[in-house]
Amino acid sequence: MTQDAAHASHQPYGTPEVPRVAVRGEARIEVDPEIARIGITVSARGTDRRTALEDLTRRNNTVLDLIKSYGDPVEKLETGAFSITPELTRHGRAERVRAYHGRVHITAELSDFTTLGELTTRLADLELTQVDGPWWALRPTSPAHGQARRQAVLEAVQRAREYAEALGANLAALVELADLGAENAEPFPSHPGGGMRTMAFSAGEEAGPPPLDLEPQRQTVYAQVNARFTMTPPQL
Repeated sequence: MTQDAAHASHQPYGTPEVPRVAVRGEARIEVDPEIARIGITVSARGTDRRTALEDLTRRNNTVLDLIKSYGDPVEKLETGAFSITPELTRHGRAERVRAYHGRVHITAELSDFTTLGELTTRLADLELTQVDGPWWALRPTSPAHGQARRQAVLEAVQRAREYAEALGANLAALVELADLGAENAEPFPSHPGGGMRTMAFSAGEEAGPPPLDLEPQRQTVYAQVNARFTMTPPQL
């Protein structure tokens, strides 16, 4: 490297002898989802706390056993919030407990979407069971993220080269490459509200309901980089 080039590498804007070009590279790709998550809310109601708790425990175990019976396609199973809440009613000046309401929230993450449709339908057919979802996503380790980042870098190089060629110059060296983040759209909403909601009661039939035909939602992956290059003196 010449003395001028070495000096220019420490200058934020380059020099007439070693000018710089700064560009942004962007990439946006669409890929099929890899996983899907559903939320299950199991409910119970009883005139006393013990009855509500026993019913809730029984229904919760039924849901967990059903989900676990699908084996490997269920990649994650988690129990979230649990609550037993008294329902108060007023008689004269006194308040009395009219009933107790119990709820357990469960989340399940699956990688087999055929299994997802069948499981979702069977869960929704259980007594006092609500199903929310599905929410589609990519794994954090998905190769789609790396593919988007590589495309963003290639676009940055191509864009810088085109600017240099427009001036009759050539790219000389990469000075800086800054990652602005490569991320998928939020996989699961913080407050589920737009998904499937079902409350169903078991009809006691031998044959269960037909499985839902769920169409996976394509995922968009973004990547952005800032890049700075030095180039040969332009032919102005």
